[in-house]
Amino acid sequence: MVAEICARAGVADADVSGLYGVVRGYAVASTDTPRAMLQPLMLAHGIEAVERGGKLVFRMRDGRVDGSVAAAALVAGEGASVTRVRAAQPETAARVRLGYVDAEGDFEVLSAETVHPDAARGGEVTQADLPLALTRGEARGTVKRWMAEARVARETARFALPPSAPWVVGDVLALPGGGAYRIDRMELTGARAVEAVRVEAGVYRGTDLEDDPAPARAFLAPAPVQPVFLDLPLMRGDEVAHAPHLAVSARPWPGSVAVYDAPLENGDLALNRQIAARATLGVTLTPLDAARPGRWQRGPVLEVRLQGPGGLADATRGAVLAGANLLALGNGVDWELIQFEHATLIAPGRWILSGFLRGQFGTDAVMPLVWPPGTAVARVDGALVQPDLPLAGLGLARRWRIGPAALPLDDIAYVERVEAFRGVGLRPYAPVHLRVHDQDGAMVLRWIRRTRIGGDGWDGPEVPLGEESERYQVRVLAAGAVLREVTVSEAEWIYTPAMQAADGIAGAFVLAVAQVSALWGTGPFATLPVEG
Repeated sequence: MVAEICARAGVADADVSGLYGVVRGYAVASTDTPRAMLQPLMLAHGIEAVERGGKLVFRMRDGRVDGSVAAAALVAGEGASVTRVRAAQPETAARVRLGYVDAEGDFEVLSAETVHPDAARGGEVTQADLPLALTRGEARGTVKRWMAEARVARETARFALPPSAPWVVGDVLALPGGGAYRIDRMELTGARAVEAVRVEAGVYRGTDLEDDPAPARAFLAPAPVQPVFLDLPLMRGDEVAHAPHLAVSARPWPGSVAVYDAPLENGDLALNRQIAARATLGVTLTPLDAARPGRWQRGPVLEVRLQGPGGLADATRGAVLAGANLLALGNGVDWELIQFEHATLIAPGRWILSGFLRGQFGTDAVMPLVWPPGTAVARVDGALVQPDLPLAGLGLARRWRIGPAALPLDDIAYVERVEAFRGVGLRPYAPVHLRVHDQDGAMVLRWIRRTRIGGDGWDGPEVPLGEESERYQVRVLAAGAVLREVTVSEAEWIYTPAMQAADGIAGAFVLAVAQVSALWGTGPFATLPVEG
């Protein structure tokens, strides 16, 4: 490999006969200079480049002494023949860390580190990241060699040789007073001033380092993901009101899921967003009857089967009131949000839930008489994300393609859906506490307005409006037919005797009230039966 890099640089006669070792994998940019390409190889394998006889010679560092220099052979200067300098301890790295590509297993980027026994806690760290594939034993051997080289090289020597001396840069000399030093710099004019660094042959002696190869992982073919779109109301208040939520699960989880979309009629698919967390999805195994919203439902239990990360757990009433243990039950179109106090694991992935708060966040309006077994369940947590959807896209069918982000868009692991959304986050809540009383033969209907925005505060005299203006639609129904429909701007309506006569009211009938939104339209109705 060194010879190939040199040949590309125009150095065809480089001597690489002294090199040995295995390069398991190496990645470099084609725009790198030859020097930049050679540097990681030289660092990892302990290679040095020297000039010999006009030829570039690459060889392994071994620390072996090439010759000895007697004191009499040195050129004295300034009262000393050899000047030795030892760097202070704090100037030497206490830790050496190497980043590399694991040559075995999944080719993950790993790091190997060595710490000097005498180093203070923390200490200076020298780090290098090499684009080389190494075994773990090779990486540990490399950082240990670097640490030993750095410790030994703290000591440098300066001396002068006569012009007749045969030594050149790269040679290792035994100096008077002991120690072997490698010549790193030499001046060739007059007396040859030399700068050398201390070396030890033992640093480069091969050691048998045990490898702990990465365990082979079973191959898991990418499987199609399971996307579930949920048109949900505002819960925290900072969601995008008109955008749906998306829950995605898969087994095995691919790590990241890409969501593409495009208009149904025309348009190329474009990346909408990526999802990193797996959602918890499942189905109900027992029916759940309707219940009064806003009250603790102590009696019934619900058995569910769920798949996803983590599990369910009990929560105190205070935690539930603060938002804990929130689930969405639905049929793909309408979703009821419920909360629970107690969760009991009865089998892997199967839970019995109890202590419910039903119809949360205004979803009491879509609560059916019973949620049958097989109803879809999704845990509402941070794994649910909102795709980008323009407000103008409400009610329009769009094409969605969802799958593992690491695979191309046309891979069979992608799942395609065509969905249109109503923007339930814009839906007004149904009014509550409908009351009617007689006033000189007229029926006075009053109610209390709810809000979908900021309605949890107790300090104000009234909850925020949450809509552009206060408007309600009032209906009079008998036998399922609408007899009268009016729009009012306050939470009261008077049904006069003349109106009753005109509508032909003779027996029981129903009064219904809904709040009107400029964006959504008429919200869900609250009803009050009236005896004739």
